[in-house]
Amino acid sequence: MKKLNELYENIPYDTEIKGIKINSKEVESGDLFVCTMGVTADRHNFIDDAVSHGASALVVSRKDIKTSIPSVYVENTNKELPFLCSKFYDHPEDKMTMIGVTGTDGKTTTSTVIHTLMGNDICGYLGSNGANCSKFNEETQNSTPDADKLYKIFKKFLDAGCKYVSFEASSEAFYRGRLNAMKFDISVLTNITEDHLNVHKTLDNYIECKCKLFSNTKKDGLCILNHDDEHFERVKRSCNGKVLTYGKGIDNDLQIISYVLKPRFTKIKIKYKNKEYDIESSLLGEYNVYNLAAALLVCLELGCNIKDLQKKTQKLEVDGRFKILNTETPYTVVVDYAHTTNAVKSVLDFVHTLDVNRSIVVIGSAGGREKEKRPLMGKTVADNANYAIFTADDPRDEDPEVIAKEMASEIKDKESYEIEVDRKKAVRRAIDMAKPKDIVLILGKGCETSQKLKDGPVYYSDTESAYEAVEIRKLREK
Repeated sequence: MKKLNELYENIPYDTEIKGIKINSKEVESGDLFVCTMGVTADRHNFIDDAVSHGASALVVSRKDIKTSIPSVYVENTNKELPFLCSKFYDHPEDKMTMIGVTGTDGKTTTSTVIHTLMGNDICGYLGSNGANCSKFNEETQNSTPDADKLYKIFKKFLDAGCKYVSFEASSEAFYRGRLNAMKFDISVLTNITEDHLNVHKTLDNYIECKCKLFSNTKKDGLCILNHDDEHFERVKRSCNGKVLTYGKGIDNDLQIISYVLKPRFTKIKIKYKNKEYDIESSLLGEYNVYNLAAALLVCLELGCNIKDLQKKTQKLEVDGRFKILNTETPYTVVVDYAHTTNAVKSVLDFVHTLDVNRSIVVIGSAGGREKEKRPLMGKTVADNANYAIFTADDPRDEDPEVIAKEMASEIKDKESYEIEVDRKKAVRRAIDMAKPKDIVLILGKGCETSQKLKDGPVYYSDTESAYEAVEIRKLREK
């Protein structure tokens, strides 16, 4: 808790501030309401609502605002917010080692693996799978939340005894300025492929936002890059800290010498500081070889013992990432978060290495996102799987049937797919058609437990839908 005149010098108000909010519906008594400009809304228009919920003061960037509670004028509330939140929570990011992970794919896996290998008693995780450490676990709406929530979580990590935070630093977070008040100790690049152009408009803009993580790294910090990514040189030029690399070449700080992909585990041989080590991992697929290499390089540079890491890698789990369900059936059911074209292709490439018969994919595309990528996504599935069922993901304000038809628009073989917009029915359809040694891949939502529809979110789980469909089939076949 702070007073308003502690947050802003030369302000006469000693109003007590209990918290900071940018959503008027979330305001509680004693909160400071910051009127930021949202994607579709000017939050100055919700001042009355914030006051009715108990806001004790405002931060505004419009001089025409008249209100009964104290207000502070700043030129740009969006730019102000992260610095204000950092100050309110006593700069928790400066008291822990901040590890930011960015990339089109692999952010969640890499940041989660770092968190797990470091130990959740001393390292917090923040990203698509929520915020958690040994002391608490809570859901988050965004991979990298708005600054009012972000710094509150950082303070909770610090109070829980964390010395490190491993978190997803998304390109949109940099685009929205959520991380502008922070300098990173370690920054990590997984990969860059074309994505999120609904926000960034061009690939150059997208890469530029990714690069902000590395230009915002401390001079004595580390920038850990995927040397095999096609945009490596571009990102390297933006690095402010010492550059370390991982990849297949002998000139990498951590070299991926070789790997063997198995249905239930992966064997990897790496080289670090002129010594070779064997790693066995429960993470599957070539893409996870790279994610694990990045995480290992972070942990080794932070002083972790390689023998301890070798033990821990054997038991790694990441929610919603190639989760093989325990269905006790002659066919296999997998739930995975893959929702970009590159991620879907990577998952299917791995499936091709397995001893399976047919691959049946259930997938959709989120509404309010890049429409242009839907035909490519659909064609990628059709070209790399035996059968596809296009369904709803998070349609939001869009018609899910239109989205599904857009995904199928460039597929010539009309017998290779069908459309079922009810996701639960689509999952049941895929499982009903599965034969021995087939694999059913339910892609796009992973461990999420909601589906965003036109009228708002509703509860939904791919995992629960799959288990339910399996049980219904078993009862029918008895």
